[in-house]
Amino acid sequence: MQIELTGRVALITGATGNLGRVMVRTLASCGADIVIHYNSNAAMAEELRQEVGAMGRRAVIVQGDVTKQADITRMKEEAESALGSVGIDIVVANAVIQYNWTSVLEQAPEDYAGQFESCVMQSVYLAKAFVPGMMAKGGGRFIGINTECAMQSFAGQSAYAAGKRGMDGVYRVLAREVGAHGITVNQVAPGWTISDLDRAAGKQGDETYTASVPLRRRGTDQEIANVVAFLTSDLASFITGAYVPVSGGNVMPAI
Repeated sequence: MQIELTGRVALITGATGNLGRVMVRTLASCGADIVIHYNSNAAMAEELRQEVGAMGRRAVIVQGDVTKQADITRMKEEAESALGSVGIDIVVANAVIQYNWTSVLEQAPEDYAGQFESCVMQSVYLAKAFVPGMMAKGGGRFIGINTECAMQSFAGQSAYAAGKRGMDGVYRVLAREVGAHGITVNQVAPGWTISDLDRAAGKQGDETYTASVPLRRRGTDQEIANVVAFLTSDLASFITGAYVPVSGGNVMPAI
């Protein structure tokens, strides 16, 4: 048994980020052609395009602001034009606006707006752009990258947790609305994940954090990408509406 994505096209937003680039490589290694979205890191987008091409897969680069519907519509048109209008089979909403965390009383109002736009509205715009094509094809995978913070609600997390909780509502409703068309809609919720940024800085451990994690360590970017790959595959054909923590047990959804 293996994850087989040959013949499918995956769009990953925020593909040049520390987690996004690993998802690009992982889905391509499973056989998928990749639409690489970036906002500002053109150099990394090109590097990824070359890596995917070296695997024998097609790769298309699209640039845009995922908080703007017009940009996402344009990205769709560019991707389909480059790929011969084959359509997108897999959407992974990974991009998010970064900001400095502080208390509710001190957090700038625009930070809440930014999280709403990049978590909730990005997902809505992506659904409007790409789900109709999935419906026409009789199936597809729509995946959002959430966070363990949505369950934790710790001090300083308010804007991020609010944006991701709003996103959660969209995904659960969307899963009910499009399930009859063979489309699954799921969320992957990483814990505090080790990425290349941490490896370069030599900061892969944190005893204060890992003391509360049942597996007593931080997860890796590859472990997150592995779950995304599983959910995009036929192995996960009967899973939809799920919020899947990949956090070593740090958060555990209740029944």
